[in-house]
Amino acid sequence: MNIGACVVRLRLPENDSLKGKRQVSKSIIERVKNRYNVSIAEVADQDLWQLLTLGITCVSTSAQHANEVLSKVVDFIQQSKFDVEMLDYEIEIIHAL
Repeated sequence: MNIGACVVRLRLPENDSLKGKRQVSKSIIERVKNRYNVSIAEVADQDLWQLLTLGITCVSTSAQHANEVLSKVVDFIQQSKFDVEMLDYEIEIIHAL
């Protein structure tokens, strides 16, 4: 079993409130969940209205497949029309069992 974990840091340059941040984060989370069948949640920076940190995980029998899925999620977020700027991301594959 392989667990893929990814942290994505985004900047929301046009955002001016926590309510606006929630709208953007909910939209991203729902679209990613529906398209890629991964677990995704806001994991840090909850009180900062121009920063959004997302944690994304998937489980697979293949480390390569887990890496591919998470890379596709990162590309999807980067190329989407969410009005966000990707600051950084990190993918880690954990081998278990």
